[in-house]
Amino acid sequence: MTIKERYEAAKESYKAVGVDTDQALLALKQIPISMHCWQGDDVTGFDGAGALSGGIQTTGNYPGRARNPKELMADMDKALSLIPGKHRINLHASYGIFEEGEWADRDELEPKHFAKWVEFAKERGIGIDFNPTLFSHPKAENATLSSEDPEIRAFWIRHVKACIRISEYFAQELNTPCTMNIWIPDGFKDIPADRTSPRARLKDSLDQILSMDYDKSKVYVAVESKVFGIGMESCTVGSHEFYMNYASKNDILCLLDSGHYHPTEVVSDKISSMLLFFDKVALHVTRPVRWDSDHVVLFDDETKEIAKEIVRGGADRVLLALDFFDASINRLSAWVVGMRNMQKALLNALLLPNEKLAALQESRNFTELMMLQEELKLYPVGDVWNYFCELNGVPAKEDWFSQITAYEKEVLANRK
Repeated sequence: MTIKERYEAAKESYKAVGVDTDQALLALKQIPISMHCWQGDDVTGFDGAGALSGGIQTTGNYPGRARNPKELMADMDKALSLIPGKHRINLHASYGIFEEGEWADRDELEPKHFAKWVEFAKERGIGIDFNPTLFSHPKAENATLSSEDPEIRAFWIRHVKACIRISEYFAQELNTPCTMNIWIPDGFKDIPADRTSPRARLKDSLDQILSMDYDKSKVYVAVESKVFGIGMESCTVGSHEFYMNYASKNDILCLLDSGHYHPTEVVSDKISSMLLFFDKVALHVTRPVRWDSDHVVLFDDETKEIAKEIVRGGADRVLLALDFFDASINRLSAWVVGMRNMQKALLNALLLPNEKLAALQESRNFTELMMLQEELKLYPVGDVWNYFCELNGVPAKEDWFSQITAYEKEVLANRK
């Protein structure tokens, strides 16, 4: 049977439980995922930062890491060509592109340092999201926006303000809003004597940043919490409770990263609550293995549950991005696997008879609900996915991998 024939058979199976697969495919095509640039070069960036800091690690030394903007853009192009649909790219401020002999510190970054990224995005008809880089810098060794040193704090306040201006530039040039996400590594290795003062300083820093004039319809400022990092195991200043309350009070977004909570917490359970109190929620999907290890996103249970909550809560209200960096495997393959798995999870959610399932729950018919949920797990979502790939001109099933191996042999092998 051809892919189309298998799809037609799957279509009838889903129709029997009240699901229109054609509508599901149309809906899936409308959900962009922001692909993070830092998977391609192990979070190295282009501003000479050198080794990672801030409790972040990239493990592995698989050959072929992108070493400059040209190589990173080529790798991203190749990955995007194997992912169905139209998506976005997500940049860190450390990925500014300087002319020969030019350099600017983080607090002096300007839109011109990202003009080549705008050119890249325009040529491909995609949007850009952005992140201030408050790590891997001499002034980030101890603390950033919560620092006891007024000069250090002022430096990072200027940096984030510069990033808001750059985000506004992206939005204006590309005619699509830019999500600008703030994450800081500030915290304490051992039990702190004073948790309040650092958080008060962080609050004041954020207040100063948000006092600047910017177009809130073009720049969606978000704040991202983390339960711990290497070297700050006992306390992170930017906790979930701090940022959730700060975001609510100041009309900005709270970003949920699926690796940034206690191992017994799941982001899928948080999304519905957040959407009751926020117009939108920002999301980083990753895969923690025992801790925030940022493994490649799989088509696993939690990713499926996250996708169900996105679809049920309204995909237009969730700003969806991925965040992982694995240097132990081919970096392009990591991008493609993670992006396609997130799309598969979204498709799986779109192919559920969600209204019928909710009605069974509402009537407390938990026996039939469990039965149907379990039977649906073996419905032919793969046949629908393969047809979606074919419709969007990308290889179905594992056929895309041959292009990665050819690219590795022809392009990556020359990088030392």
